[in-house]
Amino acid sequence: MIFKRIKRKIRKKNLTPMNNRKKVGILLFATSIGLFFLFAGRMIFVVAGGHVAGTSLEEKTEELYRGEQVVPAKRGTIYDRNGEAIAEDATSYSIYAVLSERYMSGDEKLYAQEKDFDKLAEIMHEQLGAKKNSALKKLKDGKKNNLYQVEFNPWGKNISEETKQKIEKSMKQAKIRGLYFEDHTKRMYPNGAFASYFIGYASPDKNEKLSGVTGLEAAYDDVLKGKDGKIVYQKDNNQNPLPGTVAEKKSSEDGEDIYTTLDAGLQSYLETLMDEVSEETKPVDMTATLMQAKTGEILAMSQRPTYNPETKEGLGEDSVWRNILVEDSYEPGSTMKVFTTAAAINEGIFNENESFNSGKISVGDATINDHDLGAKGVLTMRQALSWSSNVGMVMLEERLGDKWPDYLKQFGFGQSTYSGLPGESKGTMPTSNIVDQAMSAYGQAIGVTNFQMMRGYTAIANDGKMLQPHYIKKMVNPNTSKEIVTKPEVVGEPITAETAEKVREYMRDVVESQNYGSAYDQYNVPGSHISAKTGTAQIFKDGSYLTGDTNYIYSIALMLPSEDPEFILYLTLKQPEHYPEGVLGKIANPLLNRAMEFQSEEVDTNDTEDQQVTVEDYRNLKTETAAGDANKRGVNAVVIGNGNKVVKQSSKPGEKVMSNERLILLTDGVKELPDVRGWSKADILKLSNLLDIEVEFTGEGYCTKQSIEPYTEISNQKLKITLS
Repeated sequence: MIFKRIKRKIRKKNLTPMNNRKKVGILLFATSIGLFFLFAGRMIFVVAGGHVAGTSLEEKTEELYRGEQVVPAKRGTIYDRNGEAIAEDATSYSIYAVLSERYMSGDEKLYAQEKDFDKLAEIMHEQLGAKKNSALKKLKDGKKNNLYQVEFNPWGKNISEETKQKIEKSMKQAKIRGLYFEDHTKRMYPNGAFASYFIGYASPDKNEKLSGVTGLEAAYDDVLKGKDGKIVYQKDNNQNPLPGTVAEKKSSEDGEDIYTTLDAGLQSYLETLMDEVSEETKPVDMTATLMQAKTGEILAMSQRPTYNPETKEGLGEDSVWRNILVEDSYEPGSTMKVFTTAAAINEGIFNENESFNSGKISVGDATINDHDLGAKGVLTMRQALSWSSNVGMVMLEERLGDKWPDYLKQFGFGQSTYSGLPGESKGTMPTSNIVDQAMSAYGQAIGVTNFQMMRGYTAIANDGKMLQPHYIKKMVNPNTSKEIVTKPEVVGEPITAETAEKVREYMRDVVESQNYGSAYDQYNVPGSHISAKTGTAQIFKDGSYLTGDTNYIYSIALMLPSEDPEFILYLTLKQPEHYPEGVLGKIANPLLNRAMEFQSEEVDTNDTEDQQVTVEDYRNLKTETAAGDANKRGVNAVVIGNGNKVVKQSSKPGEKVMSNERLILLTDGVKELPDVRGWSKADILKLSNLLDIEVEFTGEGYCTKQSIEPYTEISNQKLKITLS
């Protein structure tokens, strides 16, 4: 019943078809009027306000007709000490032809017109050596397939600047357009395999900008790469640049040039000699470092295996990219006996005429043997060095007692050289076990790096003053002409001048003593006495020492002239297939002869006026990172403590200091007083403020004596300093 009532009511409300159409028409008209006013209002709002959904129409229009081009900075050049380029930027070009008729500037046609194809092909034939028919076919096929542009491979790549200019000149003379160039920056290494693991190499990154991958190129990437500039200009409807519409221009800042301490002549000669000996002996690896004794400057250094940074030959997919000179820690063997002897002489417990029975000695539950098992019988302590007796060195170590570990620290072992090169190892110190302590006296149970050995040898060669090995001569900013010159840095004075002189005298026996010289007559430079020490170190692997005829690291340390050394040379040869006696002399003798000849030609360039350096904030950075960066920027970093993080620094961040000034970095580890002999009063005051210790000065000048021994843990005692 209810449904029938509802149905009748609906029928009463129904209109005629005519009235229904009229009602729908009125509804549609009203809707249209409403939408019109809605869209009109929105349009007025957009036009008046200039924004759509928070986006500025003016900015979008400007962006559409605005172009931006990066102006790449030139990567700094790496030079040798005399200004010969080792690594430098070079620009090459690839050529392409634009075929799209949309490529225009106003009414000017910038694309390659079909009527000019023959002439364009002829130009490429003349300047690039391309086959004219091949170039012509490439153009015609591109036009036929409606391509925007075509490239010309392979002959259209690696085009020089000179050839590019010739092609542009030919087109200008012919009054045609269409050929264009894309520039590619690459790094050139004109000397090939030349201190390659030290210099490293740079390659284009994903943005086609050169970035350092290994070695110096990577370590100094932030210094070398510079800052790119940019040009902002207007574009036409076809997105082509409009001439004369540069709105903004920011110049690029080229990277700084680095002058290394390497001598290209000595380095090239060393590479040749290394190749010859490597070919003859076929070692697992070998190293060589030649240093100027009085400055710590590295004149030449190399290693095998090596590679060519230009062609990447020698860098297979499985190659380990490492700089053996700083990254590899190894047991040095008998070349360590130089430091044991020096410590004993310095402590007054060395009697060169004292005799002992060579052969073997018991230490704890271990027996230590000489290399000849005592075949020489009775030796003097002086002969213990020249004949390389382990027994003699252990006897000296036992007399030194607790002072021996202190001397190891003072000679810089167990401490990074903070070279700034990637992956540097700080080596390892012997454990407190009496056997390990004894073994360290003859170069086992201790891990060192090549750079650490060179640093220690400077104290022997330089009358007790230990110098920081360095490889940067100066850095030059081409934008400001500012130069930061690296000067010699004394990092310790572990022994006296008299001790150093005696050690060098005893080292002469190694090559001059017919009966007790372990390398008698193998090393010689006419007119000069040579101080030397050989080494034959066992190799510890998988819990034991390797056995076999050549499973050793053979080495030699040389200083000359003995009386007042100019050069230090250190060579290592690891696990050669063949080891003829005196084979390392095939590198040492000719190289040192050449070095003595070059010495007379050396020009001192360290008279450049000191520049100011801005100190960075090194707090909370890793110790290695902070010290390496500080040294790189031209200050001398001194690390206090064995912590992994810097907590304080002697100069405030942003402060201007003179280049080569000491910057003391306090770490979060155990605080040990450094060797401050040779420091100025001002530097010692900075140190005392950092360590919060009281200091008392006597005299004026530079520190010659300190009351607290170097590398002693710091407590509340007063530090007394004698200046003179």
